[in-house]
Amino acid sequence: MKKANVLQTKPFPVNFFIHSLIIYWNTRRKNVKIILASASPRRKELLEQLGLTFLVFPAQGEEKQVGDTPSEIVMNLAKQKAGEIYEKMIEAKVGEQDSLVIGADTVVVKDGKVLGKPKNREDAFTMLKGLSGSTHEVYTGVSLWMRENGKKVQYSFYECTKVTMYPVTDEELNRYIDTGEPMDKAGAYGIQGKAAAFIEKIEGDYNNVVGLPIARIYQELKQLGIDVYKFS
Repeated sequence: MKKANVLQTKPFPVNFFIHSLIIYWNTRRKNVKIILASASPRRKELLEQLGLTFLVFPAQGEEKQVGDTPSEIVMNLAKQKAGEIYEKMIEAKVGEQDSLVIGADTVVVKDGKVLGKPKNREDAFTMLKGLSGSTHEVYTGVSLWMRENGKKVQYSFYECTKVTMYPVTDEELNRYIDTGEPMDKAGAYGIQGKAAAFIEKIEGDYNNVVGLPIARIYQELKQLGIDVYKFS
């Protein structure tokens, strides 16, 4: 399996971004260049499963939750990320050929309340306590910004997965929080990590809960007439 071309870029000055992006464009021999606008190692790993060669450039702008529903919120957050990197590509005067920027964002929703990443230990405990012994939804929004024949094409969608947790004791929750795993994850847990022991069942795409619905992305790109395997 091919590994992604990863460049540690957080934080980075705009000039460094432009310089690095130009080098990337000039050294690629394929017609389509792909950028993942996310710092999430989990999204990087999931995208690698498709065998794609891509560059990771995390968006750095302040995230603003806009929308009346969880689906609108995650799609708008994904648009913000992809749009920021796309505009920097234009500033760098690269991407005149076919190109693709992928932005994504994930939230957990319990009883209509949107849960992002916990601010601190107490916040993580409160989130997990609320999820224990019940069912919640995980929404991931994806935004695809493409440069096709010199024109911008933008398409966004979302995926929703239902997750049911077993009842978890306060002691178990505190031990889990002690590992540090919850602190950078929406809803304060990672289904692919130690929190797997708490999961009773899921309804929908497992990878969506991890952070990127790669099967849906593949299908959406096909609908747009893009063959992802020509990128590899």
